[in-house]
Amino acid sequence: MSTQELTAANFDQTVTDNEFVLIDFWASWCGPCRQFAPVYEKSSEKHSDIAFTKVDTEAEQQLAAAFDIRSIPTLAVIRDKTLIYAQPGALPEAALEDLIRQAREVDMDEVKKAAAEQAAAQQQA
Repeated sequence: MSTQELTAANFDQTVTDNEFVLIDFWASWCGPCRQFAPVYEKSSEKHSDIAFTKVDTEAEQQLAAAFDIRSIPTLAVIRDKTLIYAQPGALPEAALEDLIRQAREVDMDEVKKAAAEQAAAQQQA
């Protein structure tokens, strides 16, 4: 599966339709973004169960702002409609594969439980 463009218009549908979404926030003028692109594309061919998406931060400024993108490239991971990772920096292939492995191992029930507890605590405060 190759990468697909992610926009404000297709964001909700993409996240709803896919349990596991990777987002590469990039811009055409960004050297590290251009270096990371082939690594990201190669990884997308290995993991057909993951939606590999790209957000052009110049064209999709509102979407980049919603993720508080301050540096590119930034890679974000969404599992079960929950953001579990977002860090700037171009990753080498081995590091990207390790990140995917770690993201697969995250216990989403625990993440959701912790988020619900945090939300309950904030309501009581």
